[in-house]
Amino acid sequence: MYTQILFPTDGSEGASVAFDHVLDIAAAHDSTVHVLNVADTTRDSVVRMRGDVVDVLEREGDRIVGDAVDRARERNVNAVSEVRQGTPYSTIIDYADSRAIDLVVMPTHGRRGLERFLLGSTTERVVRRADVPVLTLTPDGESVTYPYRDVLVPTDGSDCAREALTVGVEIADAEDAALHLLSVITTTSLGVDVRSDIQLTTLEESARTILEGAASFAGDAGVDPVSETIEAGPSIHDAICAYIDGHDIDLVVVGTHGRTGFDRYLLGSVTEQLVRTSPIPVLTVRESQSEAEDRR
Repeated sequence: MYTQILFPTDGSEGASVAFDHVLDIAAAHDSTVHVLNVADTTRDSVVRMRGDVVDVLEREGDRIVGDAVDRARERNVNAVSEVRQGTPYSTIIDYADSRAIDLVVMPTHGRRGLERFLLGSTTERVVRRADVPVLTLTPDGESVTYPYRDVLVPTDGSDCAREALTVGVEIADAEDAALHLLSVITTTSLGVDVRSDIQLTTLEESARTILEGAASFAGDAGVDPVSETIEAGPSIHDAICAYIDGHDIDLVVVGTHGRTGFDRYLLGSVTEQLVRTSPIPVLTVRESQSEAEDRR
């Protein structure tokens, strides 16, 4: 499924929990794990002092990646490591591009503490900009399980949702997991008159068509079982989270938009909310830049 997995790490407890999950995936699929530490030389204190400070950062990075490689070898997982200087998020993306990485795995929080939201973090920037799927996990790891037995793919029929569906189907097939397809109809714009009832019926029919197409695609790929669910409510995010809780979902696969145009900003989207709040791993699949441009 994934032959080259990139795991950027700062040595935090959250990163350690995420690495356990990385090793589970790599051991099951004979993947090579790339352990990367980025010495953040862009911070003011480092820029002013350089020299010895950079040396200290790199030595600490060597220790962090060395410990991770040792853990990988204990699991008989092939691992390589590197310490680089630079801006963390762009260095991670450059590494992924240059090493033909298939998957990036990151915790939602690092050294800055659990009390901070994902907003503005390295993880958020990688999720927004990486060309490959990014798997994010909460640092506590309480709801992280492997192998995946139930995979959820929310879909609205958009191009980026279809890309997420393709990846979700591949994972369900590789893991022999059940695939859950979910379409959520938002009711915030609907009133209480007859026209609203007609509009809701139309939206439900559209959602059903989308789900039937997605289920057919999954069935053709050999995935079984596949379930289809339509939910209606004021919040897509809340509906997805409720489904996760109610069906013991192990992984949710969602799409993000491409880099071009106003929709390049993930801020405020359902995907960003899920990455921030989901108790289970979230795999984000970004719409390719070329396809986003073709639609404009």
